[in-house]
Amino acid sequence: MLRWIIGTLGVVIALYYAIAWYVVPGALERPINRVAAMGPFQVSEPAARLHERLIVADLHADTLLWSRNILDRADRGHVDVPRLADGNVALQVFAVVTKVPDGQNYDANTADSDQITLAAMAQAWPFATWSSLLERALYQAGKLHIAANRSPDMIKIIRTRSDIDALLASRSAAQKTVGGLLATEGGHPLEGRIANIDALYEAGYRMIGLHHFFDNELGGSLHGVTGEGLTTFGREVVAAAQARNIIVDVAHSSPNAVADVLDMATRPIVVSHTGVRGACDSVRNLSDPLMQRIAAQGGLIGIGYWEGAICDISPAGIAASIVYAVNLLGADHVALGSDYDGATQVAFDTSKLVVITDALLDAGLDEPTIAKVMGGNLIRFLRANLPPGDA
Repeated sequence: MLRWIIGTLGVVIALYYAIAWYVVPGALERPINRVAAMGPFQVSEPAARLHERLIVADLHADTLLWSRNILDRADRGHVDVPRLADGNVALQVFAVVTKVPDGQNYDANTADSDQITLAAMAQAWPFATWSSLLERALYQAGKLHIAANRSPDMIKIIRTRSDIDALLASRSAAQKTVGGLLATEGGHPLEGRIANIDALYEAGYRMIGLHHFFDNELGGSLHGVTGEGLTTFGREVVAAAQARNIIVDVAHSSPNAVADVLDMATRPIVVSHTGVRGACDSVRNLSDPLMQRIAAQGGLIGIGYWEGAICDISPAGIAASIVYAVNLLGADHVALGSDYDGATQVAFDTSKLVVITDALLDAGLDEPTIAKVMGGNLIRFLRANLPPGDA
């Protein structure tokens, strides 16, 4: 009888992992990380030549949430290392999602529910991740470390300014290595304990988003219910992050929280993935004056590719939001912030980023400005704000 029970249990476990590894990932991801049927897009020869010379960098993708090997070319989603190489991407910020409320929307969400618990179970994540947001962040960081250790010629984790310099040197030598920088989508993986910022730092995190779709221990979300500013703990986190050269991201923070961050910040901050309200009147976007204040303090704004941020997801629509942002904020403060693999529908995946270069040329931006927006600004920002080296 015991042998039968053990055998049956073994079959059940094997079936669970077979479903979790081979069935669930595609069923879970395909319906929400979509590419709209808008192409193929025509790209001019001048745009193609320019794109080959650019250092391309993106401030936000949620790729590590999904159960696929980023070293392999996938037939779903928006980002993996082979497609990053096809798009001439030098650096990708990989943000990790650790909690998402049921009925996620831009207007008002509570923290009372969580879709990631079920996703962690369904994708056979380690048992510790089923109940701990910190463990979810550490697990997703581990996926990037495994990829970098397995194929260091394909992807390198960026922790310091020295890592940026080494990455650019390798790419100057005609290597296609992609740099990957770890970020959190919200400060809730800290689980209310400031000591956990060191755990995230040791895991390689160099950017921390303060909020996601709900109010948390740090303060009010742009999509929460209170609209409050930073809590005492939130102020403690901002101070601790900036003391460690961890970049603060306010992409999902309430206007009051953003204002509080700016009041106390000792270093520039980012809005990693967003639109600009004057170009797309969406509640997802912060006001133009608040964006101007972020830029005035040296900050960087990443323009996304999805409808909620830019209203028009075509290459021309993306270019229109970028041009508006450049005119509003200055050419030194605008970057790419795709929100690829973030439950978004986009017009093209990362392998086709040349279409943005083409659209920016068509929109009348000069080549030096295009070079800044497509990646130069982010590289400069990281060189100025990451730890100097050996960190």
